Amino acid sequence: MTGPIKMAAAAIGFLAMTIVAGIAASGLEGTWNVKDTGGQPFQITLASDGVATATRGEGMTGTWKEDGGAAVITWDSGWTTKIWKDGDQYKKTAYRKGQALDGAPANSSGAEKAK
Repeated sequence: MTGPIKMAAAAIGFLAMTIVAGIAASGLEGTWNVKDTGGQPFQITLASDGVATATRGEGMTGTWKEDGGAAVITWDSGWTTKIWKDGDQYKKTAYRKGQALDGAPANSSGAEKAK
């Protein structure tokens, strides 16, 4: 490889490592205790590889990313969940499939990190 190509490859590699490290270091990764629309407790787990799982019902799967300090989870069902810090507490909001994320959520509860 020539000098400029080698430098570009190194920069791309560094950027990729920084993005992955940013997800893992976000503080959002881990298991969260939350409540569903009926007030029943369940857990959401946010893995370092961007996979999200939940213990609600027969289990839920999806993906997550950090956006503006919030974990935004896109579930396979089409629902979207957000977990974010509000002052000294964390909160969870859930939005139905097709529902705007800037509107009133279908559900909200506190969120407490379990692990």
